[in-house]
Amino acid sequence: MKKLIKQCVGIDVDQKLLVVSLGRMYDDYAPEIYAYKSFSNTEKGFIALVLWVKNHTDGSIPVLYVMEATGVYHESFAYFLDSKGHEVVIVLPNKISNYFRTLNVKTITDKTMSETIARFGLERKLDTWHRPDARCKMLRQITRERDQLVDERTVVKNQLHAEKAEAQPNKQSVKRMEARIKMLNKQIGEIKVEIPALIKEDKELENSVAIICSIPGIGLLTAAIVIAETNGFELIRNKRQLASYAGLDVIEKQSGTSVKKKPKISKRGNRYLRKALHMPALTAIRHDEHFKAIFVRLVSKHGIKMKACVAVQRKLLEMIYTLFKTKTKYDKDYLVKKQTEKEQQDQKQPA
Repeated sequence: MKKLIKQCVGIDVDQKLLVVSLGRMYDDYAPEIYAYKSFSNTEKGFIALVLWVKNHTDGSIPVLYVMEATGVYHESFAYFLDSKGHEVVIVLPNKISNYFRTLNVKTITDKTMSETIARFGLERKLDTWHRPDARCKMLRQITRERDQLVDERTVVKNQLHAEKAEAQPNKQSVKRMEARIKMLNKQIGEIKVEIPALIKEDKELENSVAIICSIPGIGLLTAAIVIAETNGFELIRNKRQLASYAGLDVIEKQSGTSVKKKPKISKRGNRYLRKALHMPALTAIRHDEHFKAIFVRLVSKHGIKMKACVAVQRKLLEMIYTLFKTKTKYDKDYLVKKQTEKEQQDQKQPA
């Protein structure tokens, strides 16, 4: 008799609907999709879904709920499951899309996607999701709001410039645009005050931000964005995973002698992290010898300044992660000290 070893719920999420497929795996390691149903993306639907899953699964084996990170539409259900003590996994959409292409499925529907997600959950070993720290979540909300406001202000400023450059600018249009810019400036200023106030409420968070800000080019806003977007690096296990999460990992495509594309960053990650590190990287290159040396070496190698700048962004992010985990401040003479210590040890060793 076959032994059941894993149970999984694959959920395709949209604004109003949760499309669910149940999957299981026995000790022959062959995934089986055996049930399908749709529920409303509301609390009433959540309760009905969990009850349906309970009635169609084996209570002696844990059930894993797997879903895509679809904007904000998955969050309410994920929070509901977490509050009830269920195991939840949230996967980036590009991972599911790449996996879907490996299957012999020609029809893309909500049902086939939920089946694919269930199969993915059965076949892969995935990290369990937990709701983010409340303060990190609030930081993420207000830093993203600030980013949107700054982008909106840039658009309005460009419109105002274009209007004023016309032969006969409309005075009322100019007046409204100036009023909108003034309002956006006020809201951005309010957020600028809120961020440090929120950080000061948590002593540990305040200390972590101070450590991160010791790195050249990194200010309080950048530190807040990095901590907020990574949830304090809670699920980050190493630097390679962090680079992939930020979309700063390098991808290459090479096959034989005919296919050889230039390496580039994937950009399949958190765009807020990449955007937040752009200006700090330029500042670090200008004011710190360590980062300047990295930049010069890479530019002399391939001659592309932007490519070297992106490499510095990745180095900065990795350094933030290292200092955050070790709780030590940045030391610009660290490499020199290490080299000196090594030379001293070599001198002490007998010839």
